[in-house]
Amino acid sequence: MRVYVPLTLPGLAEAYKTGELGSGGALVAYAVTPALREWYLSDDIEELEYAALSRAALASLRQLAADPQAPRRRVVVALDVPDGRAVADPDRGLDPAALGEVRVTGDVRLGKAAAVHVDASDADADVTAAADALAAADAGDDDAQFVVDGAEDHELLWFATQEIPGLVGLGE
Repeated sequence: MRVYVPLTLPGLAEAYKTGELGSGGALVAYAVTPALREWYLSDDIEELEYAALSRAALASLRQLAADPQAPRRRVVVALDVPDGRAVADPDRGLDPAALGEVRVTGDVRLGKAAAVHVDASDADADVTAAADALAAADAGDDDAQFVVDGAEDHELLWFATQEIPGLVGLGE
C-alpha cells in the first residue's frame, strides 16, 4: 500500500540522519482508504492517491503551524508498506479530519521511500499565511479557510530519494 507521511524540513532532516521515519510506534500517514474512496467519489487510483497526498500535505501544514521555526515548506514522503501494516481507525472512518489517515506500525525506514514531495520556494508566503490561519479555519472562519486553500493551490514538487541531502540543506 502506498502511504504518504507528512513532515517538515527539520523532520525530513532528522529522518535522513537516523534513517527512520518511525520506529516501533504507530506512524501517522495517509493512504487510499475506503472512507477516502467514498468521500472522493472516484475509482481512478491516480486521483485517489493525489487526494491522499493532499491530505498528507494538510497534515504537514499542521506540523508547520505547531513549529514556527521550521521553514515554511510542506513535506510529504511517499513509500510503500505491506497492507497489514497500514490500518485506518474504523471509529474515525468518516470523520472529515481523519479521511485517509492510517497508522503504520513497526519500523519505517526512510530508505524504503519512493519519493519526496516538497513545496517550491514560491509557495513560502502562501504556506506561511496558511499555517498562521489554520486555527481560525478549523474554528469555521471562511476567510481563514480561503487562506488555507491558497496553500493547497501550490503543487508539491516531486524529488527522488537521492535528492534528500539537497532538500535537507534547505532546512539548515
